[in-house]
Amino acid sequence: MDSVALEPSLYTVKAIFILDNDGNRLLSKYYDAELYPSMKEQKNFEKNVFNKTQKADNEIAFLEGLTIVYKSSIDLFFYVVGSAQENELMLMAVLNCLFESLSQILRKNVERRCVLDNLDGVFLVVDEIIDGGVILESDPQQVVEKVNYKADDNPLSEQSVAQVLQSAKEQIKWSILK
Repeated sequence: MDSVALEPSLYTVKAIFILDNDGNRLLSKYYDAELYPSMKEQKNFEKNVFNKTQKADNEIAFLEGLTIVYKSSIDLFFYVVGSAQENELMLMAVLNCLFESLSQILRKNVERRCVLDNLDGVFLVVDEIIDGGVILESDPQQVVEKVNYKADDNPLSEQSVAQVLQSAKEQIKWSILK
């Protein structure tokens, strides 16, 4: 009996994505260009994964020759995808690191609205955990320290700048009148 030994690889993660409770994509990163090369194929795959996992009470699924670990929280579904031969515990470590890191930077408010409001920080977390499919970090505390992102430290929007200028103008006017 011939058994083919697979070469070990650092490229363990094929994709990572976050969907809302309707199956709509909030974030996705595909690390294997050959896996699903077009946006249409990616969204179709995500739809199939969501349909298989939305009502299931598991943490792992096998679909289209891939291993998928997932977690749901309030109105979000988090997915980490690896090859069929990938170690589920490694993929689960990535998933847990992602969730715990987001929980810390979003102050335990891991829900759709908060993720969308802080999408830049979410991408920073994903990029700190995985680079090109290679797992860089699995300790949420290390990720949070490296990212150094706080949900409240977002830059001012144009509207808030206008409000600050208006407030300063009013303060100057009042100080002149006194």
